[in-house]
Amino acid sequence: NEKGLIVALDDINDPGNLGTIIRLCDWFGVKQIVCSTNTVDCFNVKVVQATMGSLARVNVFYTDLEEFLNRTTLPIYGAVMNGKNVYSASKEENAILVMGNEANGISETIEKLITHTITIPKYNKDAVIDSLNVATATAILLNEFRRN
Repeated sequence: NEKGLIVALDDINDPGNLGTIIRLCDWFGVKQIVCSTNTVDCFNVKVVQATMGSLARVNVFYTDLEEFLNRTTLPIYGAVMNGKNVYSASKEENAILVMGNEANGISETIEKLITHTITIPKYNKDAVIDSLNVATATAILLNEFRRN
């Protein structure tokens, strides 16, 4: 079903991150999460615990993410380091938001399929950190998609 906002996860490895993302999707009314086949199992005990029950309300699918994105007619937004500022970017109500691996971000294969790159701007230019935790970034981005 290509209606509404869909979150696509590209090789999320940490069970706590996946569980938190599922819980966030429940909070923000996202009904579908599409995971790459290398994403941690949503029935992992730590994932289930981190969802706090949200796993029962959010559909989580595992598939070949490249194939899924190639078939979609929806705009594909990718969270990257050098995209358009999410606070000023236009965002579609019916879209796919791709979040990447904790260490490597979105894979090159998937990045080629992204139609809109977005980023959360770093306000402290002197900070030595180079990125946000994927679950934290997902929370900020979902909030911005819903504010739109």
